[in-house]
Amino acid sequence: MGRRRLASPLPQRHGLDAARLRLPDEGPWVTVLEHLVERLPRVEPGRVERMLVEGRIVGVDGPVAVDAPFVPGMFVWFHRDLPVEFEVPFPLRVVHRDEDIVVVDKPHFLASIPRGKHILQTALVRARRELGLAQLSPAHRLDRVTAGLLMFVVRPELRGRYQVLFRDRLVRKEYVAVAPVDPGLVLPRVVRSRIEKERGVIQAAEVAGEVNAETLVELVGVRGGLGLYRLSPATGRTHQLRLHMASLGVPIVNDDFYPVLTERPLDDFSRPLQLLARVLEFRDPVSGVERRFESGLSLSEWDAAG
Repeated sequence: MGRRRLASPLPQRHGLDAARLRLPDEGPWVTVLEHLVERLPRVEPGRVERMLVEGRIVGVDGPVAVDAPFVPGMFVWFHRDLPVEFEVPFPLRVVHRDEDIVVVDKPHFLASIPRGKHILQTALVRARRELGLAQLSPAHRLDRVTAGLLMFVVRPELRGRYQVLFRDRLVRKEYVAVAPVDPGLVLPRVVRSRIEKERGVIQAAEVAGEVNAETLVELVGVRGGLGLYRLSPATGRTHQLRLHMASLGVPIVNDDFYPVLTERPLDDFSRPLQLLARVLEFRDPVSGVERRFESGLSLSEWDAAG
């Protein structure tokens, strides 16, 4: 059996768990402060010291003193300072809720989980706070700029069972996208390629090599020169749908990444990417029931074209 994870002595703050660090088994540091200053290079040394003085960094026995000695293997917990965020002015709508899972319609521009510059303005934190479900966890993710169905797990002990569905491609996903129409493009077709994304590089890329990304692309409607495409991915590579549409010569409307990277301020909500995660289907691993969820959102460019 694995080692039991220590419970945090700090409660959640703003729907966020405290960060936990384990001190190394050996090292040159005399005090906890010395180690944390080196361990947390993005935090000013003076800020680390103030957090200790204010009792904001705690161990299993309570607040860690500013002059506390370095103890190998010691655990400490603390809440990170929050970045300045722009409020995403669109609601998070609940599509389904029961004792095991919650399915929401995530709006465009709202990140799925806390990361980098997006902490409170994320679907996970909003759902935890709005629904009063402190232990809610993600079963999968959507890009920040993609709207649509996102599923969370209510009870921590069930998280792995639902995540496996996505890992093992046991969930049928269907997206819709608005993009230009090319009369010479033969559809439907299955697009296959190899997609790789380097760490620290914002765009993914199609490269030579063994195929690891596959998408069925179908044109299901045309309005005023724009097409509504149904996209059914068999895999889940980073930016897969956006890359595959761009590679066909019909990039998704308002895509700031493909085919050309365009910088846009984080508080500009005027041009949402016309991509929507519309359907999730799977056999529930807990109840055995066949589940189907469908988004109640629509794509603004398609609505306007009609």
